Amino acid sequence: MLNTILLNTVKQTDVLADGEPVEKTLSIIELITTGGTAGMLIIGILFVLLIAAIYIYFERIFAIKEASKVDSNFMNQIRDYVSDGKVDSAQNLCSQANSPVSRLISKGISRIGKPLEDINTAIENAGRLEIYSLEKNVSVLATISGAAPMIGFLGTVIGMILSIFEIANSGGSIDIKTLADGLYTAMTTTVGGLIVGIVAYIAYNHLVVKTDKIVYQMEANSLEFLDLLNEPI
Repeated sequence: MLNTILLNTVKQTDVLADGEPVEKTLSIIELITTGGTAGMLIIGILFVLLIAAIYIYFERIFAIKEASKVDSNFMNQIRDYVSDGKVDSAQNLCSQANSPVSRLISKGISRIGKPLEDINTAIENAGRLEIYSLEKNVSVLATISGAAPMIGFLGTVIGMILSIFEIANSGGSIDIKTLADGLYTAMTTTVGGLIVGIVAYIAYNHLVVKTDKIVYQMEANSLEFLDLLNEPI
């Protein structure tokens, strides 16, 4: 009889000699330890992956949040400085802002006087570096989201092998306790792998959406700066 796995406990019903059912509870910790050495090893690996995914997510989300801070009046000030020929003042403003957008504009300002195509190329190259910095370690989340369920399924296969091995060597009398250990390994690792994979997948997609917004912000401000340089004097 399969156990019903809940978030916090697993409930199992036994029948006493007098026929009255008694409800027993099994905590998550007991469920993991009951799975044997193989199950605990795989759950340990999944736990490390979960911690890594959570750390990467919050580290990146704070970095992206900081990078998205751009003064709404920033481009207006740049326009005024460049129009008045105050290139140094424009560079100082970019240094003070210290954001991906300001660094792109600073790169463009440093190329003022050169052909517009050269300025555009310099901004694009700087933009690639900024995007690479924003996406730092995000690919690890994608790897975890795919690898965690596979590791969980590996535990499932190991658990089933252990159960089949016990059945094959039971000599006609199956030890339910030993057989259940293999099933615990199979079920707990599968659930653990799916949970870690789902968390990493959601975190990855959320970071991708946040990064795309900053990329759009950089592109919009870069185009505005190039339009400024292309305006007739």
